[in-house]
Amino acid sequence: MSDDHTPSVPGAENPDLFTGLRLGSVKTSAAGFPAVFHAFQHVFGEAGVVRGLKALSKLNQKGGYDCPSCAWPDPDDERSGIAEYCENGAKAVAEEATAKKLTPDFFAQHSVQELAALTDYEIGRKGRIAQPMFLPKGATHYQPISWDAAFDRIATILNSLSSPNEAIFYTSGRTSNEAAFLYQLFVRAYGTNNLPDCSNMCHESSGVALGESLGIGKGSVKLEDLYEAEVIIIMGQNPGTNHPRMLSALQKAKANGALIISINPLPEAGLMGFNNPQQLKGMLHITTPLSDVYLPVKINGDMPLLQALEKLLLDAEEQEPGKVFDHGFIRANTLGYDDLLQHLGELDMDMLVQASGIDLVQLQEVANLLKYKTKIIACWAMGLTQHKNAVDTIKEVVNLLLLKGSIGKKGAGTCPVRGHSNVQGDRTMGIYEQPSVRFLQSIQRTFGFEPPADHGLDVVASIKAMHNGKGKVFFAMGGNFLSATPDTLYTATALSKCLLTVHVSTKLNRSHLVHGDEALILPCLGRSDKDILNGEAQFVSCENSMGVIQSSQGILTPISDDLLSEPVIVCRLAKATLGNRNPVDWNKYLQHYDHIRDDIERTIPGFDQYNKRVRLPGGFYLPNCNREGHFDTATNKAHFNVAMQEPLVLGQDELLMMTVRSHDQFNTTIYGLDDRYRGVYHERRVIFMNQNDMWQRGLQSGDVVDLFNYHDDVERVAHRFIVIPYAIPTGCTATYFPETNVLVPIDSVAEKSNTPTSKFVVIEVRRSQS
Repeated sequence: MSDDHTPSVPGAENPDLFTGLRLGSVKTSAAGFPAVFHAFQHVFGEAGVVRGLKALSKLNQKGGYDCPSCAWPDPDDERSGIAEYCENGAKAVAEEATAKKLTPDFFAQHSVQELAALTDYEIGRKGRIAQPMFLPKGATHYQPISWDAAFDRIATILNSLSSPNEAIFYTSGRTSNEAAFLYQLFVRAYGTNNLPDCSNMCHESSGVALGESLGIGKGSVKLEDLYEAEVIIIMGQNPGTNHPRMLSALQKAKANGALIISINPLPEAGLMGFNNPQQLKGMLHITTPLSDVYLPVKINGDMPLLQALEKLLLDAEEQEPGKVFDHGFIRANTLGYDDLLQHLGELDMDMLVQASGIDLVQLQEVANLLKYKTKIIACWAMGLTQHKNAVDTIKEVVNLLLLKGSIGKKGAGTCPVRGHSNVQGDRTMGIYEQPSVRFLQSIQRTFGFEPPADHGLDVVASIKAMHNGKGKVFFAMGGNFLSATPDTLYTATALSKCLLTVHVSTKLNRSHLVHGDEALILPCLGRSDKDILNGEAQFVSCENSMGVIQSSQGILTPISDDLLSEPVIVCRLAKATLGNRNPVDWNKYLQHYDHIRDDIERTIPGFDQYNKRVRLPGGFYLPNCNREGHFDTATNKAHFNVAMQEPLVLGQDELLMMTVRSHDQFNTTIYGLDDRYRGVYHERRVIFMNQNDMWQRGLQSGDVVDLFNYHDDVERVAHRFIVIPYAIPTGCTATYFPETNVLVPIDSVAEKSNTPTSKFVVIEVRRSQS
């Protein structure tokens, strides 16, 4: 394996800043007419008016296709006849429906090195990949290759490995249920459980915490529960940018009398107010206020904040026994209540206040709001999941809900808001490096082969395996692995040590440009593309954040005749690699996707009459034990958790950094250079700082600084960031990813979930010398 690749990654050297940074006003409400304008600007600019309007007309509609962006659920009843999508959903469709395509001529004219010098934004703007591309060992340019030759090359290298465990098979959350099921089936037939996925980097902590505490690693609420809630708590989430359609649900909840409590280090526009662009008032910028209380918690101050609230509620319960805590629910459904009360009694309130950054008066205000409420929903996202103590923090959320009896009833429960549109479905389909014995036994019963039992590698373990030479082939079903992962230079070096890197993709991204000895790009159909197989239109299915399975059928003519669907890619790869040594009938799946769903039904619980029910308007709900009022733990009880947060002592020059998205971004896809809700225009290399922290360092707005991390005595540097004063707690900073992923240490992970701690990075900020 070669060591001579020079990875080109953002932040690694001395990047040029975009010129013309402009700071505008920080917005206090989201959406409205500007959202409509920017949505259509992107769609028409990429796809044209006719193709763009056609794409939008069926987006998230019954009988249409599922948004390739976030996993927020669609309404069960009637959907908007105007638009059942948000600004960033429209931008995601624009990326996919673009009329621009990359032919062999493009790759002949531009070397890998030349393309790698571009920013992630510039790379993504190039267009859809129109045919399979191959980078031979030692070559400087990608060149076209036939599909048969591509599959044969992958099969040859996979079959040459000394062990199947030397291959790593990554999955992005975009992958459909059908493709994900076939993919894990192929990988296990090949002989490994090395199935890392994007969930390892986002809601893995939620799955672990909820599974251990409540018996299911998914949220318990339906969309309609938000309309019946008395209180909705939003923690570590920016719905205005990351899940904009959630704002409509919050608006309806407010109209029905719900109180909204927002807990986040940044006062995001979508937490404060909503201008519904489908209502006249919203278009006239008459704002619906959302948060009744906003608590600007310190980075990683969520656990002490929750414990402080529980301690105050315990005081109230002792003053009015039986009126604050739901003792009937607690006795019937939980274990560990007495241990939790003892623990709360021993905690020092002053320390909790200091660690959270929220004063006691505000905490008491929130406790008073919660005191007599019994229908509480807790929503959260990456702001909770990407910390060392993430699992215990989420269990603390569960503690609060259990004390109030707020699980297993209408208008109450857990709501981890997933980031990618089928990341939850992929896990349901078996994309997991630690499959259960029950799942493996079901695979064996259905398909007649014994799948491997040893646990495989998650994302962090896969990167380390490639880095130390034990991972030799990297295959990615979607995604932009390099830009999504931590410790960018370390990860780039790991990928460059592989014999072969393969990416199933719609568009060019940075992961295609930091490669192994050989590299392949396999272009696939997008969600909005028509999928015709044997002369018949096919559909796939997805699972949203609330456990609804629904169909997704594209309507656009693909930009190239040389694209394959993900299910077809998996089947042809399996045939080329496994030959006749596996009993799975891959040819059957190449006839019609109904055959895939038939075998999902035979293998995975909850999919009875799959082909019939998925064709119903709106699809169907999967079983959810918490929603049904029971807990599938070993004890059949929900478990209270006792945890203590370790105090963090920062050095004199140290600050905490969390990575965030801009409003012109979804995951690693950069739509533009503006973050209009935060008032930042035409620049991404910025650091949001508290004014006091700037003064202490002699910094002013607009100064250019370098950012350093020294975890495990390794110096990591992100060069040339512009300082912006912002309303963020003292000692805390925020930067955009992927630009500062270079600072996230590969060995800094959440306990139990092994999720990279991208929201908890210790940094030093110094004036740039370059």
